[in-house]
Amino acid sequence: MLLVAAIMFFAVLALDITVPALVLSAMALSNWLVLSTEATQYQRRRGTA
Repeated sequence: MLLVAAIMFFAVLALDITVPALVLSAMALSNWLVLSTEATQYQRRRGTA
């Protein structure tokens, strides 16, 4: 029983670290995509003006 409790504890602890890491990675990726598309649009506008 103690082994099962320890396994459950460490599984929840691993998820507690993994889920926020995935969320932050997704936020960083979306931020990078938005900034990179804005930069290319700005360069295009500046080049044509």
